[in-house]
Amino acid sequence: MEPFSGFTDSNSRPVPIPVAFFSLIMPQIQDLSELKIILYIFWFLSRQEGDFQYITREDILADEILLESLGGNSVMVLDNGLNNAIMHGIILPGNQFENHGKPNIFFLNNPNGRAGLKAFQDGKWSPDSRNHYLVSLASERPNIFKLYEENIGPLTPMMTDTLKDAETLYKPYWVEDAIRIAVEKNVRNWRYIDAILRSWQEKGRNEIDRRDPEKNRRKYIEGDYADFIQH
Repeated sequence: MEPFSGFTDSNSRPVPIPVAFFSLIMPQIQDLSELKIILYIFWFLSRQEGDFQYITREDILADEILLESLGGNSVMVLDNGLNNAIMHGIILPGNQFENHGKPNIFFLNNPNGRAGLKAFQDGKWSPDSRNHYLVSLASERPNIFKLYEENIGPLTPMMTDTLKDAETLYKPYWVEDAIRIAVEKNVRNWRYIDAILRSWQEKGRNEIDRRDPEKNRRKYIEGDYADFIQH
């Protein structure tokens, strides 16, 4: 994947994180997955409105990008991360349960979250979907049309329709990753990008290959997609 190009005005919306998290909590966290989940919760709650901000287990499970970042057995990893975050006193579980007996609603352990938890448990407040927004990391990512235009070529009407079709056929971050691979390999044409997407769709994504830069390089330069590279 192409290295991060840097923060800009459009992707620099701040996420408030209490200073105490860095001085008192972060040194105790040993598990990278727990850290990802905690940071995700801070981000998610910063985009909520209403009297009390909360997050549910379903909210997190709905975000495919986060789950993919947690690796194999992502649901189990998520539950372990949530349990650790509860143990470290970062989030507070409500008493709304799923079929498997796991807490389903969580509040941040700050004044607003503690007040929300008490009001919820006392029956004086209940979650209101009108003020609860299902946001996802995908919505924070670059628009694939902009990404294509900035890195591959101009957006003709035909290319716009092609990208719209790709959005319905593939996961949005697949298209982004394929474009980035094309840029990294300096093969800036849609046929190459489409070949990668079709291969992922038919054969599945090989995350191991993506972690092995040399194997990945040979695959894209000499392997399945060599016909799409102009020598």
